[in-house]
Order: sequence, then structure tokens, then C-alpha cells
Amino acid sequence: MSDASHTITIDVPVELKSVKSVHSIGSLQFEGDLPAAIFHLQLITNDIANWGADSEVIVVFHTNAGHLTLHDEAYNHSRKIAAGNPNKNLIAVLVERGVKIELCGATAEANGWGNADLLPNVKINTDAMARTIQLVQQGFVKITEA
Repeated sequence: MSDASHTITIDVPVELKSVKSVHSIGSLQFEGDLPAAIFHLQLITNDIANWGADSEVIVVFHTNAGHLTLHDEAYNHSRKIAAGNPNKNLIAVLVERGVKIELCGATAEANGWGNADLLPNVKINTDAMARTIQLVQQGFVKITEA
């Protein structure tokens, strides 16, 4: 294949001045070994930076994706491995870029996780459904990762 066949022309350019989004992540799909939800968050935070947009991006991990918020020891215990949380640095970079990371309180309770089990800057909310409703009512756009 020639290089010309791989050229992309953006037909619908998007540039936003403000982004208010809540990302509901309850299960994981993968791009190779990278959770697609993390890849998508990297894309939107890159866009926000390129646009110079104001933003509030909140991620609510719950159900079968809650373990991404755990520090190494808790992750190892939960996942029955010894390698640690492979996504901790990716989460840290998102936090550095202004993304707020939350864990569903119901997910935490069901798994026996407490605040001390979490990566730095991760907060526990009441539950994913109530928090998502609250944020949508405040004007956030809901993005669902499946």
C-alpha cells in the first residue's frame, strides 16, 4: 500500500471551548493491552490541551473496572497476581492533566476495598449511578465505556 492510501482528511473538524464530561467505566475493552477507556481519555485530554479548552472531566470506575483504581498491593490481592496495577502510571498522568478519578462506593463495598486501597487522588462516591445522575443534572455529558 502506498502512503497516500493512509492519508486522513478530517471532514468534520471539532474544536470545543469547554468540555464537561463524566465517563462511566464499568467494564474494560482493550486496544492491545491498553484499556480502551484509558486510550479514549488520553485522546480527549490531548484534544482539550490542543484546543486550550476549559474542562471538567470526571471518570467513575465501577463494577468490573473498579480495580483500575487500586494501588499495587490491593490490586495484587484483588486480581490474585504479583505484578501490581499496570495502569497506575496512566491514571497518574490523567490526574496530572486535571481528570478527576472516582470509584463507585457500592463497587468498593462489594469488593471489600477502602480508601486506603486506592491510588493517590482517587475519591470514593456514594455509587456510580447516583454520581452520574448528579453530574448529568449539572450539565455534564455522559460517556459510557463498554
